[in-house]
Amino acid sequence: MPLVAPQALADFLGQDVQEERAALIIAQAESLCRAVVSPLPEGAGAVVLSVAARAYANPQGIVAETVGPYSVQRPQSQAGLYMTRDERRSLKLMAGRGGAFSVDPTPKGAGAPPARPPSWDLPWWYGQ
Repeated sequence: MPLVAPQALADFLGQDVQEERAALIIAQAESLCRAVVSPLPEGAGAVVLSVAARAYANPQGIVAETVGPYSVQRPQSQAGLYMTRDERRSLKLMAGRGGAFSVDPTPKGAGAPPARPPSWDLPWWYGQ
């Protein structure tokens, strides 16, 4: 069962949608989201809806249009179905995989480090 129903896409866009086309785009948007995080976390429907709405409303990725005489500017980037950096980041945060982290490079079983290096125990005149 899809996370987002075609009717939710219609409500989001504020227009009627072709149900078969909307269902196809929603399924593809969910697949893109699963490529980032699987299984999809709670609340991922908002990201799926955002991706699907962009693809449904503007499948060619047109960014500018002039009416007379007619001209269209197309972006250098993507058109169709894609995810923005913020959408990928949102999915990761919803899944608990975002934010800062630390890595401890100490091997397992390594004892506590010495209080100070052994060479510090030698008298100052040693080695002169």
